[in-house]
Amino acid sequence: MHMADALISPAVGVTMWAAAAGVGAYSIKKVQDNLDEKKIPLMGVMGAFVFAAQMINFAIPATGSSGHLGGGMLLAILLGPYAGYLTLGAILTIQALFFADGGLLALGSNIFNLGFYTCFIAYPLIYKLIIRKGYSVRRLFTGAVLSAVIGLQLGSLSVVLQTVFSGKAELPFDTFLMLMQPIHLAIGIVEGLVTFAVVSYIWRERPEIIEKAAAGKKLGVVSIKKVILIIAVITLITAGILSGFASTHPDGLEWSIFKASGKEGFEAQGGIYQVLAAIQEKTAIFPDYSVKKQDGHGATTAKQGSGQLNQKPETETGVPGLLGGIMILLLAGLMGFVIYFIKKIKMTNKNL
Repeated sequence: MHMADALISPAVGVTMWAAAAGVGAYSIKKVQDNLDEKKIPLMGVMGAFVFAAQMINFAIPATGSSGHLGGGMLLAILLGPYAGYLTLGAILTIQALFFADGGLLALGSNIFNLGFYTCFIAYPLIYKLIIRKGYSVRRLFTGAVLSAVIGLQLGSLSVVLQTVFSGKAELPFDTFLMLMQPIHLAIGIVEGLVTFAVVSYIWRERPEIIEKAAAGKKLGVVSIKKVILIIAVITLITAGILSGFASTHPDGLEWSIFKASGKEGFEAQGGIYQVLAAIQEKTAIFPDYSVKKQDGHGATTAKQGSGQLNQKPETETGVPGLLGGIMILLLAGLMGFVIYFIKKIKMTNKNL
């Protein structure tokens, strides 16, 4: 559900950038209350895991479409909503810059659509409401699946509204909505099942990780080395090997765009679109999660996620996937370290 720049107007893009940045600034302020040394590597490794998981598109039967994890709910449950939102923002930024997955103008929309509704609506109002009477497998299952589905439904509704506010007449509101919601209901159910599988494993190994995240507390003396190691191994396998078996069908958003408009993609030329496309052309070293190649005219080929209905070409995703996971690990870890370092400086100055 990564939107391309051509789907939104500059006004909507800038507005959503401001909204996403505002939520990010608030999250940085709030995350300082429960961020300790142990959560920093967890942010990094979970970010890398979600990045790798997003590379695996799974086919939606009888539709010709596919879907992939958003990851916002999983990050919120394991890291808390503020660290989860920031980590997802790091993932989407890396994807837009280096993998041309989602536009740069649409980056604010993508962070908001995938991060805000899961971390700040579905997590506190659905998941935490279900597990407030105590943890059990049944409550974790219900909470993970229901919150993942509702979070993705809200995110897909937000996509529809942003195209409407952008004046995209080719995507009639009612038709686009009736395509987006059902296809993302199916995707959300799968995301909920995967979220439950990961959460239930960690709950069995280290329930303190989930319980302290929900309570907004630091991890403290809880040892998480085993959990981090296992997630890191799974991430390597997913990015390096399993990503090569991803479905080549268009994802739910691309499929809905074609069904609603009859077009395989949208184009927007000139102005800010041209500037941002030129920037992305230079930064996207792994377009479509494959190694960038030179075409016959010496120009590089890089595709922006612009809603192509045709099946995606099979690509060698192993190396890009591994390098992308390392980028996320470093960026999310660095982000956590900087926030923690600033917090320590403030505490030191306060005690002087």
